[in-house]
Amino acid sequence: MTLETKHFDFDVAIIGGGSGGYAAARTAAARKLRTVVVDGAQALGGLCILRGCMPTKALLYAAEVRHLAKAATRWGMKPSAALFDWSAVMARKDAVIKDFADYRAGQLNRGKFELIRAQARFLDPHTVELSNGRRLTAAHFVISTGSIVGPAPLPELSQVGYLDSDTALELKALPKSIIVLGGGAIAVEFAQLFARFDVEVTLIQRSEQLLKDFDPDSAAAVESSFRREGIKVLTGTQLVGARREASKKVISFLRGGQKQEVSADEILFALGRTPNTASLDLQKAGVVTEKGRITTDRQMQSSVPHIYAAGDCTGPHEIVHIAIQQGEIAAHNISNPGSPRTIDYRLLISVVFTDPQLASVGLTEKAAKEAGIAYLTATYPFNDHGKSIIMGAHEGFVKLLAEPKTGEILGGSCVGPSGGELIHEIVIAMAKRMTVHELAATPHYHPTLAEIWTYPAEELADQISL
Repeated sequence: MTLETKHFDFDVAIIGGGSGGYAAARTAAARKLRTVVVDGAQALGGLCILRGCMPTKALLYAAEVRHLAKAATRWGMKPSAALFDWSAVMARKDAVIKDFADYRAGQLNRGKFELIRAQARFLDPHTVELSNGRRLTAAHFVISTGSIVGPAPLPELSQVGYLDSDTALELKALPKSIIVLGGGAIAVEFAQLFARFDVEVTLIQRSEQLLKDFDPDSAAAVESSFRREGIKVLTGTQLVGARREASKKVISFLRGGQKQEVSADEILFALGRTPNTASLDLQKAGVVTEKGRITTDRQMQSSVPHIYAAGDCTGPHEIVHIAIQQGEIAAHNISNPGSPRTIDYRLLISVVFTDPQLASVGLTEKAAKEAGIAYLTATYPFNDHGKSIIMGAHEGFVKLLAEPKTGEILGGSCVGPSGGELIHEIVIAMAKRMTVHELAATPHYHPTLAEIWTYPAEELADQISL
C-alpha cells in the first residue's frame, strides 16, 4: 500500500462480481491490495453462470442427446420415440447452474477480500454511494458490471410480449411455434435448441448471412444444417411491425422489397445485449463511454487513469475468457504500474455451440481481406475424414490461414463435430507461433477428429517453400 492510498477506504474497489470482476478481485487480493467487491445483483455468479454460457449449453447438450437418440437408426439401433419431459430438462439445468453459482458465491465469500451486496453509483472519481446507504472511497476502481438484454427494435414488441435470452431460460412450458429475431450466436443457439425439442422455428435475420462475423462459407454450413432440420431461415430482412392476431404473435418485415409476415405462438428477441452501465453515473467520475460501453485502452484503463473496466461493459468482445483476462490485466496494472500488461486479441477465439459447432481463432478470411493482410488458405471437409464418417458427422470443414512466406499460422476455422474443442489445437499452435510445416509434422493419432488439421496444414506446407 502506497502513502497516496492510505486515506482511501480501499486500494481497489471492484463493481460487479461476475467472471471479470472476480478475476480482478482474486488478482488484486493476491497482490496484498485492500480489495472490495460490490455486487448488487439478485444472485451471485454473473452472466456466464446464471444466464449465459452455462445454462444455454446445458440445454443445448440435452437437445443434442435427444437429436442423436432420434437418429439412432443410423448406427443400427432401434430407438424409442425419444420422448422428453421439459420440466425435467429444466430441473437438471437448474441443478447444474446452482452448483456453479454456489461455488462462485463461495469464492466471493471466502474472505480474501470484502464483499458488499449492494448497487453502486459514482459521486466523484474516488467515491461511490451504495444502495444500502453506505459510501466508500477507493484509490482505484475496476468496473465489471456486465451486460443486459438490449432494447427491442420495435416499440410494438413491448405490447405484443416476447421472450429474451434471460426469460427463455425460465420457460415452464415450450410453445408450439416461435419466431427468433436475430442471427448471432444467441439467436442460432436458441433456434436449434427449440427446434430439437419439437418447436416450429422461424429465424429472421437482418443481414444476408447468419453469424455475420464469421466467414460466409462457415455460416452457410450452419444455415444449411438448420434448413435440413426444418428451421425456416429468412435473411436480408428489415423489421417493420409486430402485433397480436387472436392467439398468435405476428412479425412484419421487408424482404427483397416485399412486405411479408410470419406468425407464431411466441417471439424470442435475440438481437444482442447492451453494456450494463446506465445506473453507475459514470459522468460524475469523468469516465467516457460510447453507447454505454466504457472506453478503455489495451491496459484496460478508462479515460480516468485510476478507473479500469473489464468484461461486457467495455468489450469489444463479449466472451467470458476475455473478461477474465481483462480483469486480471486491470488488477495487475493497478498493483504494478511500472510494468503494465496489455490485452492481446491476436488469439481471439469465437465458438457457437450449434450442430455443427462453429469455431474460429485469429484471422478469418473476411477479416484478413478487410485489413489487407496477405494469406494462403486451405480447407478439408469432415465428409472425407475417417473419425467423423464413423460418427455420422458429415457436416462442415476445417480451414487454415497461413502467412505466404513464412508459413506461420494466422488463423483457423472449424465447422463440424466438437468444433469448440478442436479449435484449441490451433489456439496452441498460434500461441507458439507455429508454422503449417510444424503442424503438419506433429504426430496425430488415427482415427481422431483432431488429425483433420494435418490435411490443410500439409497442403499449405507444400505451397510454401522455406
